[in-house]
Amino acid sequence: MKLELKNSLSVKLLRVVLLSALIVGVVLSCAQIVFDTYKTRQAVANDAQRILDMFRDPSTQAVYSLDREMAMQVIEGLFQDKAVRKASIGHPNETMLAEKTRDLQASPNRWLTDLILGQQRDFTIPLVGRGPYSEYYGDLRITLDTATYGTDFIISSVIIFISGVLRALAMSLVLYLVYHWLLTKPLSKILENLTQINPDRPSEHKLPLLKGHEKNELGIWINTANQLLASIERNTHLRHEAENSLLRMAQYDFLTGLPNRQQLQQQLDKILIDAGRLQRRVAVLCVGLDDFKGINEQFSYQTGDQLLLALADRLRAHSGRLGALARLGGDQFALVQADIEQPYEAAELAQSILDDLEAPFALDHQEIRLRATIGITLFPEDGASTEKLLQKAEQTMTLAKARSRNRYQFYIASVDSEMRRRREMEKDLREALQRDQLYLVYQPQVSYVDHSVVGVEALLRWQHPQLGLVPPDQFIPLAEQNGYIITLGEWVLDQACRQLREWHDQGFTQLRMAVNLSTVQLHHNELPRVVNNLLQIYRLPPRSLELEVTETGLMEDISTAAQHLLSLRRSGALIAIDDFGTGYSSLSYLKSLPLDKIKIDKSFVQDVLDDDDDATIVRAIIQLGKSLNMQVIAEGVESVAQEAYIIAEGCHEGQGYLYSKPMPARELTAFLKQAQRNHASVL
Repeated sequence: MKLELKNSLSVKLLRVVLLSALIVGVVLSCAQIVFDTYKTRQAVANDAQRILDMFRDPSTQAVYSLDREMAMQVIEGLFQDKAVRKASIGHPNETMLAEKTRDLQASPNRWLTDLILGQQRDFTIPLVGRGPYSEYYGDLRITLDTATYGTDFIISSVIIFISGVLRALAMSLVLYLVYHWLLTKPLSKILENLTQINPDRPSEHKLPLLKGHEKNELGIWINTANQLLASIERNTHLRHEAENSLLRMAQYDFLTGLPNRQQLQQQLDKILIDAGRLQRRVAVLCVGLDDFKGINEQFSYQTGDQLLLALADRLRAHSGRLGALARLGGDQFALVQADIEQPYEAAELAQSILDDLEAPFALDHQEIRLRATIGITLFPEDGASTEKLLQKAEQTMTLAKARSRNRYQFYIASVDSEMRRRREMEKDLREALQRDQLYLVYQPQVSYVDHSVVGVEALLRWQHPQLGLVPPDQFIPLAEQNGYIITLGEWVLDQACRQLREWHDQGFTQLRMAVNLSTVQLHHNELPRVVNNLLQIYRLPPRSLELEVTETGLMEDISTAAQHLLSLRRSGALIAIDDFGTGYSSLSYLKSLPLDKIKIDKSFVQDVLDDDDDATIVRAIIQLGKSLNMQVIAEGVESVAQEAYIIAEGCHEGQGYLYSKPMPARELTAFLKQAQRNHASVL
C-alpha cells in the first residue's frame, strides 16, 4: 500500500482514465444517437411498409372492382393507426377512389424532431393483380406524421446520452481497479485462465503474458506452459489423423478417394431400406472399362492410375443424380441412383456416362479415349438385397462386354429392349421435323343448325421411315416428358394457322381451326405470346382459332391454367375443354374458367344408344353446357342414329367418321368445296 501511494502513476492513471472515459462516453453516446436516428427513420419506413402490405390486398380488390364503399372502409382502417395523417386509393391519372386527411399532431418537440426526421413522410405501393401478368390497377398512398416517432426518439436519445456517459465513467473505475488487480495478484489471473483450457484442444486458449513480467520467472513459466499445451494438441491431432487414415483405408479407395465395396454396401443397405419403405425404385449401375489392361500395357501403369482419377472426377459430375458412387476395384465403378420412378431414368444416366466418355482424356500431352460397358439392375425387380443387386449388375456388365462393348445393358432383357426402343424413338422424334416426317391432317366439324362445315380440327401425324405411322399416343407423351412438346406444339400452331389463312383466302371465311394443347404447353409462360403473334402474322379474325385443352391438364394447376386461358382468350382465341367427362372437373371449376366450348369424349358417344350410363352422361354434359352458355360438340359420331340422339338432346356440333375421316389439307379443301356446293343447293 505504501508503494502505491508513492507511485504517482496510479493517480495519473486515474485522471487519464476518467477523462478518456468521459470523452469516449460522450462520443459513443452521440454515435448511438446518430444510429438511433437512422433506426427511427427506418422504423417509420418499416411501419409504412407493414401498413401498406397489410392493406394492399383489400385495396387491390376495391380498386379492381371500383368499390368506393370498400375503399373508404380500407381508408378508415388505415386511420386507426395514429401515425397515418393522409391516405388515398386510386389510379394516379384518375380521380382518387377514396382519400382522407387529418391535421399534424401537436408536440412541443416538433421544432427539433422535424429537423431530424422530417415533418411527414409519404409512401406508396402499386396495386397489381396476381401473377404472372400482374396487371396494374392503381396506388395505395399514405402519409405518416413523425411526431409520435419523434417523441420516442427524444426520450430515447436523452436516456442513451446519460446512460452512455455514466456507463463509460463506471467502466473507467472498473478498469482502474482491474489494473491494480492484475499487478497485485497475477497468479489469480493465471489460475483463472487455466480453468478455461479445453482438454481436447489445449492450445486453443493460451495463457496471456502479463505486462511487465515477460522476461522474469513468471513470464518464462507462462511461455513454457503454452509450449507444453501446444505440444499436447499436436500429438493428439497426429493420433486422430492416424485413426482417420486407418478408417479411410478400410472404407475408401486409396487411389480415387471414392468409397470402396465395403462402404458402398453400407450405403446401399440404407438406400434400399428407405426405398422399400417408400416403395420407390433404385438402380445399381456397374461401370467397367473396355480393354483397360491394353491401355496399361500401351502406356504405363502410372498413366492408367491418372486415367482412373480423371474418370472418377467425371463420374462425380453426376453426383447430383446419385445416391452413392464407389470404386469396386480395378477398372470397375458402381453408381447407385435412388428414388427413381421409371427404368428409363437409369438408362438416361447410363447413356450420359457413355456420352461423357466420348470426350478424350488429355494426359502427358496425348489424348487417350476410354470406352465403358454398363450393367444395370433394378430394385426391387432384380433383387431385394445389396449383394444380389451388385452381383447381378456385375454379371450383366460382363455379359454385355462379351456381346458388344461401349453400351449399357439391363439385367432384364425386356426392360433393356424397351429402354432402347424408347431412346431411339426419342432421338428420331427430335429429327422428325427437319426430315419432314411430321404433318397435319384435318377433320371437319359440322354445325347441327344447318349441317354446314364450321370448323376443322388439326391432328398431328408422324410417318416414320421404318416404323410406319406412329400413333400420337406413343410419341406425344414422350415429347411431353423430354420437353420437346414446346417446339413441336409451336410448329403445329404455326402450320394450322397458315393453313387456316389459305382457306380463308379461298373464300371459307367462316371456317374455324381447332388445335389441341398438351398439359406442358398450357402451363408454358410463352404460350399466350406465341398464339397472339401467330394470329397477327396470319391476320386471322378473332374466334377463328380454337384451342382445346384436356380436363386433366386443367386440374393440375387450375390457377395458372386460368391465367393462361384468360390471356389466350384476350388474344382472340376460343377455348374448348376436350375429352370432357373422363376426368374430375366440378361445376365450380368450370364456372371459374374462361371456357367457350365443351367437347364430349367419343367413348361416351360411341355407346350412347346401347349404354344407359353413357346416355345419361351425354345428356348431362349437354345440359351443363347450356346452363353455362357454352357450345357443346360431340366427337366420335359414326352413325346417323348417334347423330339423331345428340341433336335431339340439344348438342350444337358434331365431329366424326359419319362426316369425314381426318384428311390432308388438299383433300379437305375439295371436301369443303363440295360441302359448300351441297349446302348452296339445299338452300
